Amino acid sequence: MFRHVHAREAPGLRIEVDSAGTAGYHIGAAPDRRSQLAATRRGIDLSALRARQITLDDFSRFDLLLAMDRGNLDELNAMKPEASRARVRLFLEYAPELGVLEVPDPYYGDADGFERVLDLTAAASRGLLAALQKIA
Repeated sequence: MFRHVHAREAPGLRIEVDSAGTAGYHIGAAPDRRSQLAATRRGIDLSALRARQITLDDFSRFDLLLAMDRGNLDELNAMKPEASRARVRLFLEYAPELGVLEVPDPYYGDADGFERVLDLTAAASRGLLAALQKIA
């Protein structure tokens, strides 16, 4: 979602974006079919994405690592090397107007859960982009 918002609203802003999970369950797999369908309905193509697990190198490669929920936030903070200057935050901190801080995992629910995730991450993406534009 962030890549989509960035490309549409601030294509000139030079940033590197990647996605990784804290668990290795689906390494190399494409996004869930339901996630791809929900994204496609919004004009977003996820088919080229493949899951990867976060590595220690990510803490030096990126300035900001965003977690979808507190459990993943805790895992990232536990992994973070002491010398790392990377900031670790919850993604939805960039959308305080939503009144929620965690993106729910839609995996075991119905298709509506994937739509909700896209709504939440779209709002956080706009907030993150605005924050990045202020410091660029």
